[in-house]
Amino acid sequence: MRTSIGVGLFILFGLFTAFIIGFRPDFNGSLPIDEEQEGLTDRIVIKFSHVVAGDTPKGLAAAYFAERVRELSGDSIEIQVFPNAILHTEKTEIAALQHGEIQMIAPSFSNLNVIDPVWYVMDMPFAFRDQKDVDSALQGYVGRTLSESLHRHGMEAVAFWANGFKQMISSKGPLRVPDDFQNQTFRIQPSQLLESQFQALGAGTVRIPFNEVYGNLARGTADGLENTISNIVSKGLYRVQKYMTISNHGYLGYAVIVNGQFWDGLSEEHQQQLQQAFEDTTEWINRKTAAMDERQLSIVEKSGRVAIHYLTEEERALWVERFKPLYAQYEKTIGRELMAEIGGPE
Repeated sequence: MRTSIGVGLFILFGLFTAFIIGFRPDFNGSLPIDEEQEGLTDRIVIKFSHVVAGDTPKGLAAAYFAERVRELSGDSIEIQVFPNAILHTEKTEIAALQHGEIQMIAPSFSNLNVIDPVWYVMDMPFAFRDQKDVDSALQGYVGRTLSESLHRHGMEAVAFWANGFKQMISSKGPLRVPDDFQNQTFRIQPSQLLESQFQALGAGTVRIPFNEVYGNLARGTADGLENTISNIVSKGLYRVQKYMTISNHGYLGYAVIVNGQFWDGLSEEHQQQLQQAFEDTTEWINRKTAAMDERQLSIVEKSGRVAIHYLTEEERALWVERFKPLYAQYEKTIGRELMAEIGGPE
């Protein structure tokens, strides 16, 4: 018992001595400063959530953008990138942005028709011949109209990033003429227009989140899908498919969107830094996408798993003819002026 008391007194005496000789906080002076942590309380953190892999156009653009922002802002703005639906899926990311849980997303155009049906205009088959056509539309009346539709819902469209044109893949058979699609089921994004597109080809559809596509294709829930080459390769979808048609029938791009209230709360200087980074990234990724498609298509070719067919002009004309009624069907939904901007399939 006396031993325990002695040990206790020894510890108390040691603590008292340490306090007396200076091992105590200086409440009258300033605390020591860790220079590495200095200024962190002033740093702006932007959570950027997206649903694809880091080696896709959007994933690479997100990483490039984060680095460009760091450079332009002198590290006063930090972009935290969360790929592969780590934080949110296509179904939850828009609401999360509106509620301020995250500050930035980059959904595909097809996922934005739930906000306003004018976004269907970017899903119209054979509406664009090449990336120049797309850029011209997005830099003009079409882009302004789409941006305004988001502004009305508390969001700001700050950039449009390219992913490229979509191709068709299937596990059942070659897709050369419209009748080849009959009695097959294709995975689509959440777009009524895309559903109508496949109905025009005599095919069924099923809506599956992008991160669940591989398993569903492997199980046969869907026989095929449309997507860009980069997405097909990054998710390994070609490993569970047998046929690919290079059709370039539709375009897949991303609207880079920030929470409107968050954006308005930034200083003019920070807005300018971010806007410069958006412009630099858009130019960079639009150049990179075409080269990436060529490189990743070669991966599919070398795999020997997929028979690749390039749509001929005669076959393309049959597809265009099958899709023409969609333009009249969706003119009222999209709006006559917007439809006039893209014309019709050529």
